[in-house]
Amino acid sequence: MKAASRIQELQLEGAFSVLQKARALEAQGKHIIHLEIGEPDFDTPNNVVDAGKSALDAGWTHYGPTLGYEDFRQAIAEHVAKTRGVPVEAKNVCVVPGGKPMIFFPILALVEAGDEVILPNPSFPTYASAVRFAGATPISIPLVEENDFSFDMQRLRDSITPKTKLLILNSPANPTGGVIPAADIREIARLAVEHDFYVFSDEIYSRMYFDEAPRSVLSEPGMLERTILLDGFSKTYAMTGWRLGYGVMPEWMLDAMQKLLVNAVSCTASMVQRAGLAALTGDQSPVDRMMAEFRERRQLFVSMLNEIPGVHCRMPNGAFYAFPNIKGTGMSSEVLADRLLREAGVAALAGTAFGEYGEGYLRFSYANSRSNLAEAAMRMKKLCMG
Repeated sequence: MKAASRIQELQLEGAFSVLQKARALEAQGKHIIHLEIGEPDFDTPNNVVDAGKSALDAGWTHYGPTLGYEDFRQAIAEHVAKTRGVPVEAKNVCVVPGGKPMIFFPILALVEAGDEVILPNPSFPTYASAVRFAGATPISIPLVEENDFSFDMQRLRDSITPKTKLLILNSPANPTGGVIPAADIREIARLAVEHDFYVFSDEIYSRMYFDEAPRSVLSEPGMLERTILLDGFSKTYAMTGWRLGYGVMPEWMLDAMQKLLVNAVSCTASMVQRAGLAALTGDQSPVDRMMAEFRERRQLFVSMLNEIPGVHCRMPNGAFYAFPNIKGTGMSSEVLADRLLREAGVAALAGTAFGEYGEGYLRFSYANSRSNLAEAAMRMKKLCMG
């Protein structure tokens, strides 16, 4: 017996594979510094936890509406309308258990065999998996280091064909930490209108930036009816284990999303939605404190990476990832990542875990203590100096 052939179109996440290897080494007594998993190392804010507990005590333990509770959808709509400057309503919002359903389901609902989907490379591997699973063809556009890992815009223009159905954006980005410049966002919106394709905008790191706020393509003229936006609570509120995300999209697509959700997951946990409502409408100071700490870690870690022979790293503008260029070490991404884990006890990801254009880079999550980050950089420097 074997699985259906379409399963071969899916790939695993490198972070969890590396984590498994790291745990095996820890079981053997080796000390590992974990910089592979992309989740904040902070606790969920107390007011959010308390809201979840109160919801359990109050009986929010039953099925809820497939698209989410109306008051929660309304709060999300108001938040998106305020932050993106567009007239979003609750009827444009669906609540999902984590961000990944908001990647898979809109792609399944929108694209089919023969369609082409343009996506960044390197990027989150689930994008390409979902596109292939839907029977469409992913068209990779390299992200340019010299442009702070934004698109090669000419390559993007040249890749648009009559088969282009969808363009995927991620800003701030995993794995690079890059933020797409506002001028590029405006040009992308113009191209979408001119060539009549849709845009899927993964904005899960929308609150995690260090300089100018990222520009959302949803904010551009003509994009409200051709944008699917993903955002959520995992990163901003350190709620990865709660599994809570949401999508904003044209009303007609919500019908398709409802069918996919009801057949796949029924609904998002009721008590988790109550916690999410508290996160969105309550005290935001825990988010500010977390981002202030990430700013300090970013400065420390990137500065230390740039002291390693053969390594240089641009200062990321968002998320909590460093994406150093390691071509000067003479090692491939996979070789260096493997040696770092086995010889130095530092768990990182090869850039190729995010696509072929990730060769020559590593991804580090600096969601760890400053002391551990400094130790990891020193271990890497020692290894590279041989």
